[in-house]
Amino acid sequence: MGKYEEPATPEAAADRVEDVLKLLEGRWKLMILFQLFGGRVVRFSEFERAIPGISQKMLAQQLRQLERDGLVHRVVYAEVPPRVEYRLTAWGQSLCPALDGLLRWAATRGAPAEGVSDS
Repeated sequence: MGKYEEPATPEAAADRVEDVLKLLEGRWKLMILFQLFGGRVVRFSEFERAIPGISQKMLAQQLRQLERDGLVHRVVYAEVPPRVEYRLTAWGQSLCPALDGLLRWAATRGAPAEGVSDS
């Protein structure tokens, strides 16, 4: 794990947060992560059932990106047919409290977060 160093400027802080948010960009990444929180191990076919509307191609792409970014660990078992399981890395699991904090923060507004405007 890296050591946290206080950003020197508000701009540096904004850049760091933006970099982290880019890891979570994508229509399905948060859905995938929430399926894995709590130490769950999920097979590819389970994701397909749990996330209606996602195509196999998109699911594979999003999982590869999460794996590349160090949030998800993929295990392929040498079986016929092959069995592939996904779980969060320790760093990926450590994201859970941060997202939980965002949920709690959004709830303090008192209005639904989806489709809400300030006007």
